[in-house]
Amino acid sequence: MTAETAKTLGPIRQVPPDALREPFYEGSVQRLYAIPGEPDYMVTETSKGGSVFDVGTIFAIDGSDVARSVFRHVLYTNLGKPQTWYEVKGAIASAEGLDPSVREALLEGAIDKLVAEGAVTHHCGMVDAQTGEVAHQGLPANESAYNIVRRYRIERPPAARFFKHGVYDYSGFKDLDRNVVPLECIVRFGITSGSSVFRKYLKLSDVDKRAFEAELGADGPLHAWEYLATPIVDFTSKYEPEDRAVSKQEALNMSGLDAETFAEMGKLAVLGGWAVRVMVEKMGLQLWDLKWEFARDGDDLVFVDTIDTDSIRATSVLEDGGDKIVIHYNKQAMRDYYRIAHGGWLDAVRGAKRQARAMGTAFVDILRAAQEAGDAPADPEVDPEFLAVQVDKMNLIKDSALGRGEGDDVAAALADCGRREVAFYTAAGHRGALKEINGID
Repeated sequence: MTAETAKTLGPIRQVPPDALREPFYEGSVQRLYAIPGEPDYMVTETSKGGSVFDVGTIFAIDGSDVARSVFRHVLYTNLGKPQTWYEVKGAIASAEGLDPSVREALLEGAIDKLVAEGAVTHHCGMVDAQTGEVAHQGLPANESAYNIVRRYRIERPPAARFFKHGVYDYSGFKDLDRNVVPLECIVRFGITSGSSVFRKYLKLSDVDKRAFEAELGADGPLHAWEYLATPIVDFTSKYEPEDRAVSKQEALNMSGLDAETFAEMGKLAVLGGWAVRVMVEKMGLQLWDLKWEFARDGDDLVFVDTIDTDSIRATSVLEDGGDKIVIHYNKQAMRDYYRIAHGGWLDAVRGAKRQARAMGTAFVDILRAAQEAGDAPADPEVDPEFLAVQVDKMNLIKDSALGRGEGDDVAAALADCGRREVAFYTAAGHRGALKEINGID
């Protein structure tokens, strides 16, 4: 299937809202619905609920369901357009500090096909909130939280035991087609202080740090809030009880792909990341990392998954009272809120994860049992003032994605959200903790 063929798919003209009765899948941030008579497609409903630390839905940001759905629709529609990749090619060619060999590798091969045809994605359109009509290009008259995507098989690796440890069998994935590759591909343009990679790095000895840098593909020591000369691609498991960081060799073995296709997937992940980077830089933000998933469809690798502010890390820097503080315009802001304001609860989450790794079971079950027994804090409620700032961030990003407002005006409004967020932490007595996590010396 070529990119051009994939873009012409779109036979569904209308999805009556009452046809979406019961989801066949309900996760922490979205629901999935079958479409009667259309087995190759499904409807995704983005929820306003949010999940952090893999705990499940524990907060909600009003309007974020539509805002994130719009972001996905605009992004994926753009990925199908050659013009997007022409712009990406120019951005890579002129990027300051990029390793010359990496620049050369990114500007050959896959990018030529993308510039000529656009990318193959699973996205097919957005459903009008009132009429149910489907907009395959552009926006419907009434934006909604509903998008249509092509369906791909999800296969979970069978679990087994190795003495006391749980292991997973990926040997059957090499014989599959039209399936989602069982990996999350994380693209890192830079290192943030709160990233799992950086936290792990800081705990290593000097010798182990050098080995870790080599495994990641970094050119030298990792420093928080610095862009990398070479973008990093690393991998985690997707269909195990808990996301697990894996080496590139293990990721290849898990993927079911041959080595050449696996390498192509890594290149596409970086190029797709650059497309998002171009998009958010127009808002005055800097993209640090994001997660992709891919499906295998014959000879094609297909961009899939829910790319929105839940799965990217975009920031700006606020200078306030002599401090330089990083402001997050994505789910990292919520992670930091729980870390700063509800550390006892987060300690209980981490403890449950440690137990789960040893037992080979789902950590959420352990956490919920501890909460019911009174041995762990209940999931905390988010302060309304803090939530209001996140609502405004979401709406501004949505408006920018839709081309409403000039870039400088959007950037100024987003910066004002940052000032309000810092003022909230300052008033609550948490400014020092915020600086410890997101301050820049």
